[in-house]
Amino acid sequence: MVVIKKYSNRRLYDTELSRYITLDELAARVRAGGDVRVQDAKTGADLTQPTLAQIILESRGAARLLPTPLLVSLIRMDDHDLTEFLGKYMAWALQIYHQARRGVQAMMPFSPFNLFGMPTPGGFPSPPAYQAPFAPPLNASQPDFEPDDVAQELDEMPRAEKAEVARLREELAELKAVVLSGRERK
Repeated sequence: MVVIKKYSNRRLYDTELSRYITLDELAARVRAGGDVRVQDAKTGADLTQPTLAQIILESRGAARLLPTPLLVSLIRMDDHDLTEFLGKYMAWALQIYHQARRGVQAMMPFSPFNLFGMPTPGGFPSPPAYQAPFAPPLNASQPDFEPDDVAQELDEMPRAEKAEVARLREELAELKAVVLSGRERK
């Protein structure tokens, strides 16, 4: 873990590189997977969280993406509610977002938009132009995409809905078999 010292004039000193760095350079290091700890140069107090929040709000431009009514509501919340909202609900929403994104990306090979090189719904990247319209061959041994909570949701479903899910899975398996058999002939 690299220690970054933050001075009262907001300058950041990278103790590993032995030089001052910018907020953008710190952000690049974190994006690259580096672990950092930002501390006050005088007191040694941990300033990692506020500095990372500063990166998101200032250098990433998130402040202009947040609607004013949301910001006003956050400012008006008491400390307990704000902590709960940012700590629990934001983390939960980010987890759901990542699961949904992985699900959409897993389905991208089957998107009709890929046939024409069109932008995909939701802004998710299309496969590169050199790929075949239906992406690389499916690997039959590869497990299907399932978020962690799907099994629990299935257990809680009424019997009729479980039957519908089973029917849809069978149809999906048949479609996969057709796609795989078509590729084997080529």
